[in-house]
Order: sequence, then C-alpha cells, then structure tokens
Amino acid sequence: MNEAAYANNDVIRVERNGDIAIVTLNRPARMNAVNSALRNALIDTLHTLNADLNVRALILTGAGDRAFCAGQDLDEASAVHWQQIVPWLERQAAMYQSVRDLDKPSVVAVQGVAAGAGFQIAMCADFRLTTPESRWGQPEVKAGLASIVGSYLMTLHVGHTHNAQMSLSGDLVGGQRAYEMGLVTSLHAAADLMPAALERARALAALPPTAVRLSKQRLRAMTQPGFDEAVVAGIRAQLECYADGEPQRVMAQFLEQRSNRESK
Repeated sequence: MNEAAYANNDVIRVERNGDIAIVTLNRPARMNAVNSALRNALIDTLHTLNADLNVRALILTGAGDRAFCAGQDLDEASAVHWQQIVPWLERQAAMYQSVRDLDKPSVVAVQGVAAGAGFQIAMCADFRLTTPESRWGQPEVKAGLASIVGSYLMTLHVGHTHNAQMSLSGDLVGGQRAYEMGLVTSLHAAADLMPAALERARALAALPPTAVRLSKQRLRAMTQPGFDEAVVAGIRAQLECYADGEPQRVMAQFLEQRSNRESK
C-alpha cells in the first residue's frame, strides 16, 4: 500500500490499495477521539477522495486496537461556551455529512470502541465490519448531552426498542450484540478484520460506478430530510443542556479523574 499524497494532516492517514482508499483516524493516544483538527481533516480528505476518479471504494478505520473512535474529544467539548455551540455542532454535522455524501461505497472496519461521534460516523457509512469484542453505542446522556443525531441515525438500522435502550441508557453493546441488532454488517476475528474489509471494498469497487453512485444518491435523498431535522433538533437540545451546565460538570470531573490517573 502506498501513502497517498493527499493525506492532508497527521491526524488522518490515507493509504491506497489499488482503487481503494484506506482512511485511518490517527489519534491513538486519545482513542481517535474527534477534535477540530481531525474533524476538518476528515471532511477535506473525504471530499478529495470523492472527487478522485481513481478511487472506487473507501475503508474507514482507526489507528491502534483500542478504538475506531471513542467519540468527541472531551478536552475540546468541555471548553465550548454556549455561544460556540451552533457553529461547533454544525461543523460536527458537516463531518457526518461528508461520509453520507460519498458517491463511492464506504466500509468501516471497527476494532475496539465506536462510541458517540465515532458511532455516528460508522452509522453514516454503507458497511460496518467489526469484531465480536468491539463496543458500540451512544453514551451522550452519561456526559449530560441529549442523544439526538445518533438516535436518528439508529432509526435507519434498528427498531425503536433498541434505539430507546441505547439512547437513554448510554450503555455500550458488544460487537456480537450489535450484529444481532442489525447495527453491524458482519463479524470477524481481529486478525481477519482488515482483510475482510479489503475483500468487501474490492467487490464494491468492481461494480459499475454510475449505478452505485445513483443508488447512493437515492439512499441519501430518502434520508436527508430526517438527518437535517435531527441536526437542527440536536443544536437546540445541546444549547439547553449546556445552559443547564451539566455537560461541563460531568466532563470536568472526567478530565480531573483522567489527569489523576495519568499523573500516577
């Protein structure tokens, strides 16, 4: 595999395997959590790859074996003031939209945790491959945040009972359970995960590209109004949550505990 010239930031790594682009979220020390650098780099990278005629399919994965993406970086989230909530969440939505906007098939290979923003990135892709030991979910409520966009994305994959249980409890489920619920496409041993993702991507890349592009555009059109409404509802909800102050208190407590662990 060759490193692509358009890998535009060290928090996003891009490699090429023939006509397949492998995009790696590359913040392993923070379990590939989303911050402004990763968010902006992912949006730009996916836009570039979508316009590259030599790319026929994409794989999204995370560096290391602990996480695909553990969610929003709490160092950034805890520092957001209510005046910044709207542009911050609009940029977050643009990241999800950049995955939805891909006209080429997308495969997510998840090892470890896919939670919060990472869970939602995965839900926006076409295929989700993982291990039985992986962990999936929407822990927002545990951080004092409403589960809005994630709960909408789950409506595209699971029924209301599973959605309510995950959105309201904030608990993560294992890869085996995620597969049984319909969140995950297929299960693989850790050693077989990337080979399986490549096999799936190659099969998709071999399909007639115009038919794939038009099919993806239709799937996107069917779900875009709901996604847009969820983004607006999410902004309103998080404004109220931050005004209450609960997210700031929960995140500050978590960061203090993390600092104490790291100092020992």
